[in-house]
Amino acid sequence: MSIIQNLKNNVRSRSIHVSFVNVGSCNGCDIEILACLAPRYDIEQYGIYVHNNPREADVLLITGAFVEQWDDKLLNLWNKIPDPKVAVTIGNCPVSGCVFNRRGSYVNPPVSKHIPVAAEIPGCPPRPTEIISTILSVAPLIFKDYEEMDKK
Repeated sequence: MSIIQNLKNNVRSRSIHVSFVNVGSCNGCDIEILACLAPRYDIEQYGIYVHNNPREADVLLITGAFVEQWDDKLLNLWNKIPDPKVAVTIGNCPVSGCVFNRRGSYVNPPVSKHIPVAAEIPGCPPRPTEIISTILSVAPLIFKDYEEMDKK
């Protein structure tokens, strides 16, 4: 492995850019994501930065119960994120629809059947420490040696 690749791996492990989207939740998970930005958890001390623009993101955080109106919108959003990229679902809603998945509803879980999902964080809502640790555990596995894999 080259020195440049080692340097890139080291920098990427400390510079993870995330963007998040709510596809129809009660905002409980969104509040926990915002708590990650607060001084108590201070997500930036771990090298995780939040962006509104998906073109600047590496990790897409998804909250909420997936409804059919998001079918093409989520795929378009996913396609705007440059490679390498991962998606992480937060909470029970993206996995099962939770309390919103009832007969006659338009909820269509799980999100993983619409875009590839690298990790799921269960809970209603999950704690900020779980969100931070999952992002830190998933991102380096995906981004490590990306250029070397691209050459093969």
